[in-house]
Amino acid sequence: MAANGQRTSLQLYRDCLRLVRHIAPGNSPKGFALRSMVQTEFGKNRDEKDEAKLEFMKTAAIRGLSNYMLYESGTKDKKLGKAMNKFNDESKKDIDKKVEK
Repeated sequence: MAANGQRTSLQLYRDCLRLVRHIAPGNSPKGFALRSMVQTEFGKNRDEKDEAKLEFMKTAAIRGLSNYMLYESGTKDKKLGKAMNKFNDESKKDIDKKVEK
């Protein structure tokens, strides 16, 4: 296990593959595409040695996993889902205002 509770790249890779199994169980086309994407992204950066880049990529992977877990919670918890939709709508309005300027 990594120090300070940080996930290693291998642990993140396995977490991502587990999430794919959760999202698209079995051998569905969606599951195949997601597994392929995870394998490609991790494979692309397999030889990366720059610690700053590795940390950035790990953070992005953790953020993606966290976002999915939050999304799933929002679909099951009506109060949380309503709050997420409100936040999303307000964010879209802010973006639209910036684009109009």
